Amino acid sequence: MEKLGRVWLITVILCFAVPFLACAGSTKDITVSAAISLKNAFEEIGQLYESKYGTKCLFNFGASGDLFKQIAGGAPVDVFASAAQKDMDDADKQGLIVAGTRADFASNSVVLIVPAGRKTSLKSFEGLRIAEIKKIAVGNPKTVPAGRYAEEIFNSFQILASLKDKLIYAENVRQVLDYVVRGEVDAGVVYATDAAVRSKDIKIIATAPEASHKPVLYPIAVIKGAKSEADARAFIALVLSSEGKKILQKHGFK
Repeated sequence: MEKLGRVWLITVILCFAVPFLACAGSTKDITVSAAISLKNAFEEIGQLYESKYGTKCLFNFGASGDLFKQIAGGAPVDVFASAAQKDMDDADKQGLIVAGTRADFASNSVVLIVPAGRKTSLKSFEGLRIAEIKKIAVGNPKTVPAGRYAEEIFNSFQILASLKDKLIYAENVRQVLDYVVRGEVDAGVVYATDAAVRSKDIKIIATAPEASHKPVLYPIAVIKGAKSEADARAFIALVLSSEGKKILQKHGFK
């Protein structure tokens, strides 16, 4: 009986201890929804964050407008980083971000690209009107900031109306890049940082003048209801730190 009592006691202790040990050994994580143009830089910052704090970064990359809709729909997100002020403004207006956590952390340029090795007489944004250029890939301006910047640039050069039948809309800026790399379009409009990712596969024809579009500024903020606001704030602090800035600069952000 005494032996059975000891066995019973050990069993009870294990029943309580095993779940506790499992929880104690689990890895914390945060979910970061970020503009897909940030993918390479943020993945590197995420690795640094995990090594510093032991908290894993789960990234959700996509078009900023789509990411905002997901957050507004209740998606469990801790940090939001957009490629434009508009999408963060929309989140702010709906009371989705934690007050005092919003900050601009990077900027970018917009470039016109063509497939590498393709012979073309295209030399500028204005040149997109020539008959040789039949398909131009741009982000869908309804959800993709790069697409909105592209429209602003075309309007600045007064060529938007003449390009309507040539435009091929993509779900995000990296899809635009893929279309150009595969030669499925004659030209595309992306960020300078995206062009750098596939520099061997594309050729930059022109960089849009800053006055031709709104500044490409990237804001970041903590989302209300974050699993751990402290961990989310720590990620943003790292992005804004000298270490974070070095990584962003390495990937071409200004």
